[in-house]
Amino acid sequence: MAQTYELKASARARVGKGSARQLRREGLIPAVIYGDKQAPLSIALDANEVTKKLHGGGFLTHVATVSVDGEAIRVLPRDYQLDPVKDFLLHVDFLRVSASSKVTVDVPVHFLNQETSVGLKRGGVLNIVRHEVELEVSPDAIPEFIEVDLATADIGDSIHISAVTLPAGAVPVIKDRDFTIATIAGSAASQSEAATEG
Repeated sequence: MAQTYELKASARARVGKGSARQLRREGLIPAVIYGDKQAPLSIALDANEVTKKLHGGGFLTHVATVSVDGEAIRVLPRDYQLDPVKDFLLHVDFLRVSASSKVTVDVPVHFLNQETSVGLKRGGVLNIVRHEVELEVSPDAIPEFIEVDLATADIGDSIHISAVTLPAGAVPVIKDRDFTIATIAGSAASQSEAATEG
């Protein structure tokens, strides 16, 4: 289930490069909240607080409540910019969300039972085609990850999205085909072993 957290912000009257630099000197980060058929709202956030959330993992898949001058706004971080040299946070874009809205998010794929997989034990190699799957889901039901069980996967098998149990209400963005998430391929060592046996 989606995790939530709170951020305190203040509205910004001035926008542009000069005011953004001034905010950063004061330990704040410029940000904008957009979407939900409302005008964009320019805000300033505490740099340390947002940086901790960013490096805590799952930043782009956790719904946040931003308090702006007493008003609580539910948002989902959509994008952020880092300084290309010093790697510190420069700007964050937030999308307003409600219980009825649907969002598109990239959800990480976790592979289970690699150590007991039939194909991997026989010398096969796991080829991961998609490390993340793009899902359309309610903001309150964003999964932390989806799981693919490799226990019965053998050499030559392909694991498709149809074999994965998705959370309720989650739909893959790619709907026109049963796309591949991973394959189990034979390694060169296992193929030469099979050739000498035959």
